[in-house]
Amino acid sequence: MQQDVFSQVPANRAPIPFEADAPFLKVVGELPRELNGTLYRNGPNPQFEVAGAHWFVGDGMLHAFHLENGRASYRNRWVRTPKWKAEHDAGRAFFGRGFGSKLPNAPAHLTDGGVANTNIIFHAGKLLALEEGHLPTEIEPGTLATRGYCNYQGRVAGPFTAHPKIDPLTGEMVFFGYNASGPLTPTLSYGAIDASGKATRFARFEAPYASMVHDFIVTENHVLFPILPITGSMERAMKGRPPYAWEPEKGAYVGVMKRNGKPEDIVWFRAEACYVFHVINAWEDGNRIIADVMQFEEAPLFPHPDGRPTNPDKSFARHCRWTFDLTGNTDRFQQTYLDDLTGEFPRVDDRRAGLKTNHGWYACANPRLPMFAALSGIVHVDGAGKRLGHYLLPAGDSISEPVFVERSKDAAEGDGWLLAVIWRARENRSDLAVFNATDVEAGPVALVQLGHRVPDGFHGNWVGAA
Repeated sequence: MQQDVFSQVPANRAPIPFEADAPFLKVVGELPRELNGTLYRNGPNPQFEVAGAHWFVGDGMLHAFHLENGRASYRNRWVRTPKWKAEHDAGRAFFGRGFGSKLPNAPAHLTDGGVANTNIIFHAGKLLALEEGHLPTEIEPGTLATRGYCNYQGRVAGPFTAHPKIDPLTGEMVFFGYNASGPLTPTLSYGAIDASGKATRFARFEAPYASMVHDFIVTENHVLFPILPITGSMERAMKGRPPYAWEPEKGAYVGVMKRNGKPEDIVWFRAEACYVFHVINAWEDGNRIIADVMQFEEAPLFPHPDGRPTNPDKSFARHCRWTFDLTGNTDRFQQTYLDDLTGEFPRVDDRRAGLKTNHGWYACANPRLPMFAALSGIVHVDGAGKRLGHYLLPAGDSISEPVFVERSKDAAEGDGWLLAVIWRARENRSDLAVFNATDVEAGPVALVQLGHRVPDGFHGNWVGAA
């Protein structure tokens, strides 16, 4: 039997059953006048709840906080994927607990078209809702209407990561996909979209084994593919066992390739088993690549192949530095923890993506509670991982990923704000909090108060006014 990883589901993970518009929101404090644009967030919000369903498979719901001249408004909408529309028209769920698993009453012809529930980005004039199993779904800015899949003139096919990387120097978007030759297969895809929105490359290759590859690593001249042991197995799935499971004996692999290279040129590095959902940033240092990640000793949210849970005492992410020696002297990469603080959902100033950074931020957790159950503060770190600031919420409240927004295009790295959504447990509603990015300990400079809650979600991004 698959492990019930959410037997103690946090109160704010339950879905909300409505779409809403709030044109005038109360602001406590004063919104910085330079903040003109929209914070878009994405996360699972099942249209129809299915008992025991994994958090990762809920329908995507977008939340948009629009800030302009010190005023704030809000809108939320479900992403109207083919799955969402079919279930909406029927008035019931067709898909069940696992990844793409159909319920007995589902029409035979219906296939899982994805849930578009993990991230939302803006690139080459398109707003895209992402999840790692399917193509991007284009969204209309402002209205949040769903426009449909985006396949880049038919040049991109199959799964597309929820974590593409946009080069701050060229505007190129680099992406990958796992399960690229079908569900639970070891094939990955890799490609790039230029600043105008044209697909310039797309290729597939085989990884050491089938793995859930949530994020990857991009520097100015290299791309790295982590193959970590949350493994996929069709054989397990066909026997009713966990399709994804923790198999540490397979070890950790990271493939390193030149961004302008070919998959057959990938060099594979190895290390002790670990899992990483999210990369902070990475850069080149002479003949080395440095990558900062949020590393787990054992993966949370997924069981061993026989259904046994992983060790909760090891299922916490901490800031860790990976070092790769490109001189060919070793095929091992180093893993060095930089802090013992539990955290997740890291961000940097995106103008330094793939380049050496001096500032980073992540949501920190209460170590006494299960991972992802109580992200309860923000940590600001320097380029060596040293804490520069640490803010904690009142007991019971929780916080989303902090998104950095620069003060201006030519502002120094880290000069700007952090935007994060806070759930107020006692009032069962949410605030959008605005922090001075270099003084998080001072607390929010402004709070945008919402009358309902925004359920715990995954990722979001700021899109400045045109």
